[in-house]
Amino acid sequence: MKMLSSRLDPVKPSASAWVSQAAKDAIARGEDVIDLGLGEPDFDTPDHIKHAAHAAAMAGKTKYPPTNGTLKMRKAVVGKLQRENDLEYGVDEIIVSNGAKQVLFNAMMATLEEGDEVLLCAPYFGQYKDIVLILGGTPVTIECPAKDGFRLLPENLSKAITPRTKWIMLNLPSNPAGAVYSNEDLRALGAVLRDHPDILILSDEIYEHILFDGRTFRSFAAINPELKDRTLTVNGVSKAYAMTGWRIGYGAGPKVLIAGMTKVQSQICSGACSIAQAAAAAALNGPQDDVRRFCAAFEARRDLVVQRIARIEGLTLDPPGGAFYGLIDCSGLIGAKTPDGQTIETDADVTAYLLRTAGIAAVPGSAYDLSPFFRISTAASEAVLDDAMNRIAAAVSQLERGTD
Repeated sequence: MKMLSSRLDPVKPSASAWVSQAAKDAIARGEDVIDLGLGEPDFDTPDHIKHAAHAAAMAGKTKYPPTNGTLKMRKAVVGKLQRENDLEYGVDEIIVSNGAKQVLFNAMMATLEEGDEVLLCAPYFGQYKDIVLILGGTPVTIECPAKDGFRLLPENLSKAITPRTKWIMLNLPSNPAGAVYSNEDLRALGAVLRDHPDILILSDEIYEHILFDGRTFRSFAAINPELKDRTLTVNGVSKAYAMTGWRIGYGAGPKVLIAGMTKVQSQICSGACSIAQAAAAAALNGPQDDVRRFCAAFEARRDLVVQRIARIEGLTLDPPGGAFYGLIDCSGLIGAKTPDGQTIETDADVTAYLLRTAGIAAVPGSAYDLSPFFRISTAASEAVLDDAMNRIAAAVSQLERGTD
């Protein structure tokens, strides 16, 4: 008897979650492992946010919340988008969900027909592809190589569009590469999309506050206001406010789309946790000093990792412009032999070798549809990252590489 649906056959578990769990299992067995697989800030949630959650609980805000989010939280999102992103929305154009990933799922489930194509910019967040597959869509990969800064070029976007194209998913800045688009880049993409009025745009802006080297952020819909009525802006509090466990994400978009997404959410989980929404509203409405402090720390960690990787022969890392990851080119290690005589043939072999030899948990680039790379999270402390770089350098130095 086949128990599971065939729609799950092409879907893979989250690579970063799998790697992180493998690291946790190894640690539980007493092994010395550094987990750089999961993108999770090591900071604690700021106190004023936790106090808001406690106050909400003590005030009895513990009943079923509205499916699309509490009015307080939706108003906080409206205010945030107006204040920080120059975007005007009504509360009926906002949905609050159990993390940004559920916003993505709701949107795809509410809109995709069998065979509809969704454009993905490789390297991309792996769950984009899997969500599309689960819901009967067809993911279409557009390669965005390192020579282009891992950014989508307008001419490549234009070539990928077909009559079946339903969505394009953008991630600004991107996971896993930390790619950042200039205002001109976004206008150029918008110019292509203006000629295709049936294509919806999903702009995942979860890392908007984690930008380096003095960069400033502009939302896709603010840069391209003529496309706002078919753009879904996705965000959340997990990354910027160190609130991964609170599970609150939100989306802002056309009223009819948000209504459809709310219908989907009503059948899956109803509303997101009322206490977590109170905390998230406090995060958006409250002081932003911790957000800036976190960003400065992430930039220092980025610098540390870039400098250390530059000293390791066979590895290359261009400085990411945002987010807290390093997508490391390991093409220089392909073909090398490990001390026990195994040949490294893929980036998955590289990450397996690092885990086995150095106790470093990293995610192979194949999980993001771009090889040969591997991704590490730079959200760990500088001390942990320094240790990790020492281990990676030592492991790579043990590889035997041919000479020309």
